Amino acid sequence: MDKKINRIVIVAFAIFVIVAMYFALSTGRRVQFDSGYQLVMGTFARVVVVAKDPATAHKCVRLALAEIKNVDELMSNYKSDSEIGRVNKNAAMEPVAVSEATFEVLQKSIEFSRLTDGAFDITVGPLVSLFRIEERTGTAPSEVMIADAKSKVGYEKLKLDEENRTVQFTVEGMRLDLGGVAKGYAVDKAIEAAMRGGAAGVMVDLGGDIRCFGKPPEGKRQWLIGLQDPDAAIKGPGGGGILLTLKVTDKAVATSGDYQQFVLIEGERHSHIIDRKTGASAEGLSSVTIISDSATDADALATAVSVMGIEKGLALIERLPNTEAILLPSSSKHEIIKSSGADKYIK
Repeated sequence: MDKKINRIVIVAFAIFVIVAMYFALSTGRRVQFDSGYQLVMGTFARVVVVAKDPATAHKCVRLALAEIKNVDELMSNYKSDSEIGRVNKNAAMEPVAVSEATFEVLQKSIEFSRLTDGAFDITVGPLVSLFRIEERTGTAPSEVMIADAKSKVGYEKLKLDEENRTVQFTVEGMRLDLGGVAKGYAVDKAIEAAMRGGAAGVMVDLGGDIRCFGKPPEGKRQWLIGLQDPDAAIKGPGGGGILLTLKVTDKAVATSGDYQQFVLIEGERHSHIIDRKTGASAEGLSSVTIISDSATDADALATAVSVMGIEKGLALIERLPNTEAILLPSSSKHEIIKSSGADKYIK
């Protein structure tokens, strides 16, 4: 009798599970998995996936993080054995073959350099090296040092051979720095990987370069992204909070600013974002946030607008389709300057 009752209970439970699964699928309910923050590409990465079941969600997170790590292995400026490391070491002597992914980023970078009249330029490596010296020594570089570094900078000096997929420098001492575009590209590749894995929705955050796709978490109509108050960021974890919140669907958001990485020289803040024309840190904007269709575009444009400044930067953004900007001038702690269509993204 007990065995018969047990069988009835098991069958009833199985029917309940099947009905519950059918109800969940028919009502569109999905599960959410959050990777938490993981250290990669010299910053923190987070992936949130919405999927039909836990197994799919976990798989999509793994695929997304694997893509980010792959881009880091190819394009890191700090790993001598990365493809960019090999390019920086050998491209002045001979053409260096690179992967399809790295070549794609280099091509896109040249396009952005032309679009922004050099405000975005991945050959700025020699000038970034001077910033690193400032960071270590607390001493500003001399005019002679800046002039020497500038002579080795310029996307016009970079030769790309599409047929053979090679990279070559025309001036000795050149050095590529993909810090203004590689994170965005990694975010785009992570999103693509999660989509292939079956994600119904996904958000990838890589050090403030963010892209959202598809369905948001349960109970949300859109993905919500907080923009940090630059003053709060400078003061540290206890300094404050969110300046404003963006609501996005199938969009990317990237923020650059002089509050993220900087050094103080005689009480003056020097940003890690370098203007290749002056050889000095970009000035005038404390924070630049770009909203675009791809994280690659948003990342590169955030750097470019930081260099171009308010007037020229906004003029560029207004010319570009599906692209908006939110700017915070360094001179005013409370002024927010927006492109014409940015308000629709602000909660």
